[in-house]
Amino acid sequence: MPIILFQWSRWLLAVGLLLVACFTSAHPQDDVIISDIEMGPLQFQSTLAEAEYQAALKRQQQRKRNAMPWQQKFLLYTKAGVEHIIPKGLDHILFVLGLFFSTLALASLLWQVSAFTLAHSLTLVMAALGVVSVPANIIEPLIALSIVWVAIENCVFKQSTRWRPIVVFAFGLLHGLGFASVLSEYGLPKNDFLVSLLAFNIGVEIGQIAILLGAAILVWLIKNKSWYRFAIQIPASVFIATVGVYWFAERTVL
Repeated sequence: MPIILFQWSRWLLAVGLLLVACFTSAHPQDDVIISDIEMGPLQFQSTLAEAEYQAALKRQQQRKRNAMPWQQKFLLYTKAGVEHIIPKGLDHILFVLGLFFSTLALASLLWQVSAFTLAHSLTLVMAALGVVSVPANIIEPLIALSIVWVAIENCVFKQSTRWRPIVVFAFGLLHGLGFASVLSEYGLPKNDFLVSLLAFNIGVEIGQIAILLGAAILVWLIKNKSWYRFAIQIPASVFIATVGVYWFAERTVL
């Protein structure tokens, strides 16, 4: 008899949870799933269970973000943009450093950085609005090639060429699509959509400026030395190109 009562209680509990799921929010079971799993170490019996948990967690986080005031969302997405560059965006860091090692002239560097910023901001907004969509398995290898290109140019040309900002602009379009794929995984709130998008882009810019400032501080005292190009600029660019080649191979054939 106790066994029968126990079985019936389990069925009643299951039916009750099902009714709650039907008559509350679109995904009310998310909190149940997450709170139940997060009581201990994450151990899944199948990939399906893990996928269900991850989907529930993402929906729960999105609902929390939707409920935030816009000021809090702005800070949250600005932080996310910075973190996508530092420390998570190593490929974008190397690209920005590739721009830095292309010239000693501040005006030339500003032209390149401005072209890159304008381009990636454009495609980031377009992708976030659903105007353009390119699979990550296409974008990521092209981003790796963009790193190789700018680094090789640094070795071939002593100063950046007149067409360099145009090339950087084209590569910036690719990087913007890369930013967009990350942002789509993070999710944008339905309300305050533009505020959150702007904040993420500002965070990306803060990260890029931090990289450039850090590099400038490190080479400030030696940038005008006669040996700077052969001891610093070219070796650094060769290293950047080598990493880019490896990433391209990793993202295509490895």
